[in-house]
Amino acid sequence: MEKFEGYIFTALCSTNFFISCLVFSRVTREQREPYMDEIFHIPQAQKYCQGKFSEWDPMITTLPGLYLASVGVIKPIVWLADLSGAVVCSTAMLRFINLLFNCGNLYLLYLLICKLHQREKTRTTSRRILSALSLSTFPVLYFFNFLYYTDAGSTFFILFTYLMTLYGCHRASALLGVCAVLFRQTNIIWVAFCAGSLVAAKMDETWRMEQTKKKDEAKSQVPLNFYGMKKVLLFTLEFVTNPVHVKSVLLLVWPYVLVAIGFFLFVILNDGIVVGDRTSHEACLNFPQLFYFFSFTLFFALPLTVCYYRVVRFLHSLKRQPFFFLVVTVLILLLVWKFTFVHKYLLADNRHYPFYVWKKIFQRHELVRYLLVPAYVFAGWSFLDSIKYRSLFWILALLVCIMAATVPQKLLEFRYFIVPYLMYRLHMPLPSLHRLIIEFFLYTVVNVATVYIFISKTFPWPDSTAKQRFMW
Repeated sequence: MEKFEGYIFTALCSTNFFISCLVFSRVTREQREPYMDEIFHIPQAQKYCQGKFSEWDPMITTLPGLYLASVGVIKPIVWLADLSGAVVCSTAMLRFINLLFNCGNLYLLYLLICKLHQREKTRTTSRRILSALSLSTFPVLYFFNFLYYTDAGSTFFILFTYLMTLYGCHRASALLGVCAVLFRQTNIIWVAFCAGSLVAAKMDETWRMEQTKKKDEAKSQVPLNFYGMKKVLLFTLEFVTNPVHVKSVLLLVWPYVLVAIGFFLFVILNDGIVVGDRTSHEACLNFPQLFYFFSFTLFFALPLTVCYYRVVRFLHSLKRQPFFFLVVTVLILLLVWKFTFVHKYLLADNRHYPFYVWKKIFQRHELVRYLLVPAYVFAGWSFLDSIKYRSLFWILALLVCIMAATVPQKLLEFRYFIVPYLMYRLHMPLPSLHRLIIEFFLYTVVNVATVYIFISKTFPWPDSTAKQRFMW
């Protein structure tokens, strides 16, 4: 980090923290009591603060990473400041932990952008800084900095894990991956992605070598058609069955393999991934979740991805390969028809925005979910087009992990899209300054709106005296 850039970024971090503290103060004044999932998380963290590590709320479905991290931060502060009484591990103090994670996320996002786009060194200082700031205020993630949820800490450790992978510190990365899994079990997918990115680099290197030997460099770019898919599949099968390649990969990714083995043993001993209440977290093949994610990505990346030239390029792609897009469209129609699942919570809880998305769009008419298929095709194409400069095998690794993170989820929950979106957005080419300004403006408007609605637009429930609030 250059000296001048360091000063600017430090000032930005301080300003971001100050503004977040003001928002935090207002949210906490308006909602003093635990809200939504906090009614499980906060009492459990308070038990840990009291040293009652053997007591566990069976309604909690995640591992105790958030509570352990909270105790690890709060206890030294309590001892140094000689605090006592109700303030220790209070709702406000526990929520404040996520503001610290927010600062960490901003710094990690900046470091990741610098590492991933280090070739773009000229005239990129403002773009790197603004890109990191914009991503740290990504609305779905930013909102949960003010409540005691696992999202901020989970994202922090995933970003830290990936950063260490990029720097080649694989043992440290694996250890941080364990911390990420302790926050949320499904983070094992992103630990696998870190390992998968290394495997993808090896495969890409081998692919280029083979094309060079065949003097076929012109065909090193795989066409987006069935022939290209067949070529990649055959190469992948050859790679994974070659002992030399397997050995070289294992020597590189063995720390991640140890984490995977440990997680596999946990699943066997726990008789599943979920701890606590499993009735509401049953896995299924909800393939439309992938299409919801592409649509979600298209909306939040709109200032960066959608323009006249990209739409024209999409239409040209349709014209060049009509049969390929026809098959993809038919496949999506079949998946929407046969594999659409609706979780009971989605239809029952009117405090979440997905409830209204489903009610106002998908429940308007039974044909709506099919009419949206062309939009899914464009959203998926735009997603791939935005990261097409990355290597083919890296893109495949990302897609596999996104599918693993979204498809088994029966519940439509925008929080599940946070890490997949950040991984996608980080690997896009560094946008121009004016596009970043528009993106930051969009995120700011959404953040102001969601915080305002949460604070001001309360409503009652017939069977509860507490105020109900709208949230992600």
